[in-house]
Amino acid sequence: MPRALLYKAAPPRPGAVPPPPPSPAGCAPPAEPRRAPPSRRRPPVSSTRVSTCKMLSLDPLGPERDCPLGSKDLEEEEGPWGGGSGLPPPGCFPGSWHHDVGLDCKGSPEGAEARAWTVYYYSLLQSCLQQAGLPETHDRSHVPRTGCPGAEVTLCILGSPSTFLSVLLEGGVQSPGECVPKFPHPLLQKGQPCPGPATSQNTRRPWQLPAFHRASCPAPSGGGFWEQLPPTTQGPRLEVEGTGVLSLPWPVTLLPLPTGNMLLCLSPAWLTKVPAPGQPGEAALLVSKAVSFHPGGLTFLDDFIPPRRATYFLAGLGLGPGRGREAAELARDLTCPTGASAELARLLEDRLLTRRLLAQQGDVAVPATLAFTYKPPALLRGGDASPGLRLVELNGKEGQETLVKEEVGAFLHSEALGDALQVAVKLSGWRWRGRQALRLYPRAELGPVVDTVLALLEKLEEEESVLVEAVCPPARLPFPGSPPPGPELALRICAVVCRTQNDRPLLSKVVCSVGRGDRPLRHQSSLPRSLEAALAHCGLGEASQAAVVRQRVKAAAEAALAAVLALEAGLSAEQRGGRQVRTDFLGVDFALTAAGRALTPVALELNGGLCLEACGALEGLWAAPRAGLAAEEAAGAPLVETMLRRSARSLMEGKQLLLLGAGGFSKKFVWEAARDYGIKVHLVESDPNHFASQLVHSFIHFDLTDHRKDEEHARVLVELVRTRSLQLDGCFSYWDDCLVLTAMICQELGLPTNPPAAMHLAKQKSRTQMHLLCRRGPAWPAPSLYAVPCCPLESEADVDRALRQVPLPGVMKLEFGAGAVGVRLVEDALQCHEHFARITRDLQGEADHPGIGLGWGNAMLLMEFVEGTEHDVDLVLFGGRLLAAFVSDNGPTRLPGFTETAACMPTGLAPEQEAQLVQAAFRCCLGCGLLDGVFNVELKLTGAGPRLIEINPRMGGFYLRDWIMELYGVDLLLAAAMVACGLRPALPAHPRARGHLVGVMCVVSQHLQALSSTASRETLQALHDQGVLRLNLLEDALVPGEYEEPYCSVACAGPSPAEARLRLLGLCQGLGIDGPHYPVAYFLSHFK
Repeated sequence: MPRALLYKAAPPRPGAVPPPPPSPAGCAPPAEPRRAPPSRRRPPVSSTRVSTCKMLSLDPLGPERDCPLGSKDLEEEEGPWGGGSGLPPPGCFPGSWHHDVGLDCKGSPEGAEARAWTVYYYSLLQSCLQQAGLPETHDRSHVPRTGCPGAEVTLCILGSPSTFLSVLLEGGVQSPGECVPKFPHPLLQKGQPCPGPATSQNTRRPWQLPAFHRASCPAPSGGGFWEQLPPTTQGPRLEVEGTGVLSLPWPVTLLPLPTGNMLLCLSPAWLTKVPAPGQPGEAALLVSKAVSFHPGGLTFLDDFIPPRRATYFLAGLGLGPGRGREAAELARDLTCPTGASAELARLLEDRLLTRRLLAQQGDVAVPATLAFTYKPPALLRGGDASPGLRLVELNGKEGQETLVKEEVGAFLHSEALGDALQVAVKLSGWRWRGRQALRLYPRAELGPVVDTVLALLEKLEEEESVLVEAVCPPARLPFPGSPPPGPELALRICAVVCRTQNDRPLLSKVVCSVGRGDRPLRHQSSLPRSLEAALAHCGLGEASQAAVVRQRVKAAAEAALAAVLALEAGLSAEQRGGRQVRTDFLGVDFALTAAGRALTPVALELNGGLCLEACGALEGLWAAPRAGLAAEEAAGAPLVETMLRRSARSLMEGKQLLLLGAGGFSKKFVWEAARDYGIKVHLVESDPNHFASQLVHSFIHFDLTDHRKDEEHARVLVELVRTRSLQLDGCFSYWDDCLVLTAMICQELGLPTNPPAAMHLAKQKSRTQMHLLCRRGPAWPAPSLYAVPCCPLESEADVDRALRQVPLPGVMKLEFGAGAVGVRLVEDALQCHEHFARITRDLQGEADHPGIGLGWGNAMLLMEFVEGTEHDVDLVLFGGRLLAAFVSDNGPTRLPGFTETAACMPTGLAPEQEAQLVQAAFRCCLGCGLLDGVFNVELKLTGAGPRLIEINPRMGGFYLRDWIMELYGVDLLLAAAMVACGLRPALPAHPRARGHLVGVMCVVSQHLQALSSTASRETLQALHDQGVLRLNLLEDALVPGEYEEPYCSVACAGPSPAEARLRLLGLCQGLGIDGPHYPVAYFLSHFK
């Protein structure tokens, strides 16, 4: 496919307008200047330098400006959110970058105040990038990007660059977007030369690049431009697929121009809401301008024509004037997934509400708190009492002196305060979130505490509160030797936790700050450190002890997000701010204190941006690469994965797919997933009584069993689709027998697909190997290096011929088989003839063993047996590009059979060996012409490298889809459906496994007694529900037979393969799965 190109900018021509002089005093201008004409925009060298005495970082949910403690009058310190002039903080940023950039958005003019904020945030972004050692943002807004609205991932963030920098950089890596445009410019037709300069002078006019066209894309996609350089009589020739050879009349430097899926909007004016057709009350969010992020920290200032449609939106919110309200309105009632709303922020920023929520959770410690709440919201009324938290509901603010004195006195003398020597008095409520002052008092001083509470009561409005809370005493950590001189040290722990697959919380990052124990620690007023470094500084240097503290922080932070998600689940769409609004990440601030003899993290408050920014600041310490530092996952990595996962759902919602073949019991998950994703399935199935017929959008009964008539079937089914006027977005199958037929139907209907010939080549095992044996280059390593000699068998005479061509021992199996049914090791000629005769006699047609490919006939093949470990590689390909690969290890089989016994994921191989397997699988698929789809490739890793067993041109079966989703958060079914619709799957570029799974297969011939008693289906399901094991049922009934497939897979998870293996071994021994004739320890021996 062609690459998007950019002509390298030429030096300024004589007589060109010089760059603008530096700004006065070396500071950035207060507002954006007028855009320079194209001929002088972005001078080669910038002489503009800016400086500042302080860099402010705005929390997307409002900065926390804690006032100093002292005796000032409360009126000077307390005030609702949003005070001030509305202009950005004065001052400049240190560094040097261009200022004549196009920050205006066409059609959305900004006022002076809004423009000042846009310039401020742009300068803040450049300062952050420069301090991280990353290049300056390149302004290419004078040549708008084109896009494919509704068919591309667009992750959009509106907020402070410093707050979201970690997420933005990670998004640029995990979702880099397309580097290749897809549609030609209308001026460039096939066979015509590229148009030359419009004038004899060196003007720089943009030209769109002609490129490969995907029929499934409804509008121009990609983006890519040419910048025109001085003309020349001889220019290079460029061959572009789908366009022909272009003659370029000037010398060029060719650079790729990716479009980028991670976008940062610096102004609400860069975004527009438009009503969504067919979804009353909801709106689509369009992005007209943004800073796009790319691998390597590259950033571009882009305009989009037509605007890109957001598939995920995350905004920094505020209730105050100006941008906060605009952001809140933009986030409300969107059709795309949304990660925050003003409605949810109101709840999460209410300290009293969240404290009660966490206290009721039971797994999160909170400070003892007395709350005086004025006309509390419904969520705070009634309910069970929470330990250490007392709510006093007030119907009025005056005449409460006696009540306040009694309640405060009882609280100060209660045991709930434990060892606390001080209490803090503060306000709680959305209105007070931005200017939070507190007063600290000794626990024994009742009068000052009461006076302060009464003074603050006068300021309350409905649903606001005054809190009196215990100040957690800092934990006294044991110092080896003499403790250091100076004041006692305290730790404040900041944790970022993200929502992952199936609404499970996952701790992303932990950052600490260390300070004096007699002063509160605040965000942005203390330096970030890792938890281990902070604990070591305070005297807890042993790794095992630090690991215990980390585990407790992890448990408490994840429990906090679980409580928030449970609260949201009970809210209506209106209460959340929209149908698609969810909290996808949370920041939790902890104080580390001692409860008894145990170090305990106590949750102080919940926030979003402050904790995320602190984690990003710690990551920024490693901006310059250092030898020996292991790569650590970014704080924003799980959040970006959630963005992509929710984007995929958004893109697929409402899509209509034709699905051929319902499959068996093991594919029950398909119908639940389709309903969950909002996909409308039109099922074609041979069995009129199949249970799935009641679970799909429409059902077409059609006999598909004889696949030797697929061409005829395809013609009939295409006519049925047209007769029913089905408006299909795609057609696919995960059922082996129907793969070739599916490709034929797609080809006839003009839907995305691999060529039927390629699918047939991969379906017939001997043809796969023989074809690849002939693919010897020129690309190296060539696919022929992975192929294994084999010979097709259709008669007894073929067996004798094969014995002369294939060395023994060998493997004999069905040509179109599945599930390892009928696969056997043969060591001599007699065994070959006997097995061929047995299969020919026992497995003649589909009725003899449904679902293993006998609809294609019972031809066989003999292939060479190769020694080595067996592995599965599950690939996601789009346009011939490898998007994702997941490698698993298989245990030794029970020879002479090859039914799977055990598996482990992720692979335990060295990175080089894993990469060899991935490349082998990828090159074999390409060698067969498989360019788009989800494929399962079985290989063996021998002493000479990978060798191909077979290609399954559909997603992996058995447990693979479930395991990959559990470990990596990637759903192969959804990826396959997206490819079928011509959409690039929204997958992270570098998915990471979060844990390990080791599993064993149960087969009826060996486990009938156990599966009927100690390991019954009900017992296994109960253990699965409790999280003890992971169960994948593959068959519905315990039916013994000579040609059997596994009944179920039983797996255990663990932080390491060894731990998961030991758990599984113990479980199998207790359940009766392990035994002399089924030695589980031996099957797991490869995973040590």
